Amino acid sequence: MLRETLSMVRDLPRLHEITSVLIRYGWGDFVRLLGIANLLERAGRLLHWKTTNEITQLDLPVRIRLALTELGPSFVKLGQILATRVDVFPASWIVEFEKLHSNVPPVPFELLQGELERGLGDSVDNVFLAFDREPFAAASIAQVHRARLPDGVAVVVKIRRPDIHAKIDADLRILTHLARLMELEMPDMRRYRVVQIVSQLQRSLLRELDLAKEARNLEAFAKNFENDTSVHIPRVYWEYCSETVNVQEELIGIPGSQIARAEAEGFDLKLLAERGGNAVLKMILLDGYFHADPHPGNVIYLPGNVIGLIDFGMVGRVTDSRREQLIDFLQALIQKNESGMLNVLTAWAGDVEIDEERLAYDISELIFGYDNLGLKDIHLGALLNEVTALMRDNQLTLPPDLTLLFKALITLEGLGHQLDPDFHMVDQLTPFVSQVLEARYSPKALAKRAKNGVSEMAEIFFGLPRDIARLFRRARSGRLRIDLDLKRLDHFGQQLNSAANRLTMGVLTASLVVGSSIIMTVEGGPELFGLPFFGLLGFIVAFFNSVWIVLSIWRSGKV
Repeated sequence: MLRETLSMVRDLPRLHEITSVLIRYGWGDFVRLLGIANLLERAGRLLHWKTTNEITQLDLPVRIRLALTELGPSFVKLGQILATRVDVFPASWIVEFEKLHSNVPPVPFELLQGELERGLGDSVDNVFLAFDREPFAAASIAQVHRARLPDGVAVVVKIRRPDIHAKIDADLRILTHLARLMELEMPDMRRYRVVQIVSQLQRSLLRELDLAKEARNLEAFAKNFENDTSVHIPRVYWEYCSETVNVQEELIGIPGSQIARAEAEGFDLKLLAERGGNAVLKMILLDGYFHADPHPGNVIYLPGNVIGLIDFGMVGRVTDSRREQLIDFLQALIQKNESGMLNVLTAWAGDVEIDEERLAYDISELIFGYDNLGLKDIHLGALLNEVTALMRDNQLTLPPDLTLLFKALITLEGLGHQLDPDFHMVDQLTPFVSQVLEARYSPKALAKRAKNGVSEMAEIFFGLPRDIARLFRRARSGRLRIDLDLKRLDHFGQQLNSAANRLTMGVLTASLVVGSSIIMTVEGGPELFGLPFFGLLGFIVAFFNSVWIVLSIWRSGKV
């Protein structure tokens, strides 16, 4: 508790900045509800509760996007993660969050040069044959410059923005604290797993801050596609890479957003759509490691109708167990199997209380809408959007790893439709699902699962006597302990402790008043202003105690 308190005091300037922006964009009630304003006002950082009329006339999603943009890299990344939460936010919100992918103003190279040369271990002119000091692209955490290595190879140099680490650390501490407060003070927010979202943000930011991590991601994907000539992953030049600098091959081709140009230059758009879909489905269903942000800005069309992929800062992983669930879900979607979809969705919901009857009815309604459609008429992106809307209506949320995956599939199908109006992800999905199912039920896979199951059962059986003996030993020695994790219990204890302190001070104050009144009636002893000194002192102390109690109650919002 002491460490958390000291941390909040250290972060007060940043907390004041965040709170001021939230209030300016119309989130004053939210700030009051969490009690942040009381903390800042007690610290002497008074807030101005003003929201301009121009801002209040904007739609709520627009105001949130503008606030996140103004608050900087951590909050921009938070908005990008929220853009994947199609299971929580309606389409109008997702559209605004997706705008946070746009470029941000670049940093002058002079401010980056020191960071770059520390990462390279030498001066820019000594390392590169040529270096373009005008940025090629700028993002919230790093910006990119074109350059040429001594052998003339064209590369892009990604440089982390200076002094960004400390600010992001402070933002993460504040967001973690606020997320816990939200789940404590607003029970309805618990189903959105706010603490889990902030934890996901923390992992994502720490990965992106380490530019060497992105280089390792590039190498992992390159290895997965080393036998596939239809997909190209940039080469990493490790001798120039560090935590703050990433040097990789420049892919020279047509950006994914310039489809008309690609068509004019003779690219086969249908083939590009097919290859892009196959690449992402292979990542998800076969490799279990996928590019989580395949939007047009991260795709390059290369000669020979080759798909080039860049920016591997945001990647997703699919565990074996999650992949099994995903295959079951996709199989149920393709086969229009209601009970199969129900089983998977209830598994994804975790320990949240579910109205299974209503959920089953909603799934039946969803399936009925696609009952007479063939595979070629089903748009996977629209179907996934309907599934996530169904989950929102039933107050269910997807696990964070699946939100990234769903978003990647929806984004990919949108890009495929831009290339080929007849593109259908389901057509490409079916062979992958069949391939995975065949592998799942192959004799080798069944034998492996049987062996693992027997091993686990044997471990449980032979370990049971040891576990029972340990349980009894702890019971005999009085060291048997049962941990209960009850929501809001710590918060309730703090409130109870605060109330007890105020009650104790009230009793002491009353005692001082009674004792001082008695002393006032006794003659003799030292006097001050013609009154007994100790009686007057008691009244003064009682007065200040009373003021403290009144202020304490007022600050707690109980008046």
